[in-house]
Amino acid sequence: MEIDVVLPCLNEAGALPWVLSRMPNGFRPIVADNGSTDESAAIATAYGARVVAVPQRGFGAACHAGLLAATSDIVCVMDADASFDPGDLPLVADPVATGATDLMLGRRTTQGKGAWPLHARIGNQVLAAELRRRVGVAVRDLGPMRAARREALLALGLQDRRFGYPLEMVVRAAEAGWRIAETAVPYYPREGKSKVTGTLRGTVRTVKDMRRVLASIAPQAPATAPAAPQAPAPAPAPELPELATQASS
Repeated sequence: MEIDVVLPCLNEAGALPWVLSRMPNGFRPIVADNGSTDESAAIATAYGARVVAVPQRGFGAACHAGLLAATSDIVCVMDADASFDPGDLPLVADPVATGATDLMLGRRTTQGKGAWPLHARIGNQVLAAELRRRVGVAVRDLGPMRAARREALLALGLQDRRFGYPLEMVVRAAEAGWRIAETAVPYYPREGKSKVTGTLRGTVRTVKDMRRVLASIAPQAPATAPAAPQAPAPAPAPELPELATQASS
């Protein structure tokens, strides 16, 4: 079985050679190029990846375009910045393939200084706690390495095309009754500066996008109170025999 791997990409020329050379057998990289101005597209092509040009800017736009371009039953998504080792993709893909879960998230375990800035970790913990409270998803990380079945993902009707896309995927999957699980995956210092947490602007945009997704969660209906027991209907009165009224002669 072959599995497509969506790699949203914006100027990742420095990371792509390592990432693509580490792709395991049976995993086919799809580089969703979100307007790179470096050699990302040419490098991806040279390494045998399929390149999908995504003119609409936004992390979610790149992810969704890659999902639409994929053809495999199971699809993985992971960052293209060398913060994840593609060799770990089976950790998220195998449980979906065996039917053990519907959406498997990679819970990041940091490997090295600077892999995951403190403010980003705190923000992630707050979001995970909010998900547990609002939709009952018992996860500790909204990890960007993940796997699910393609047709089921498309059926969720994801709308966010910015940084709220990964969160919306989990929210809509939970609302649809999916089994969602997570497994530990190593998380390394990325190549270059993060577009999400590497700048104040990126952090503010991400928080804004994710707040919008959280605001879209439909409030859970309160549990219906059990119906009050009904008193048994009174038994019908016994029929009285008709009295014959005969006048004596």
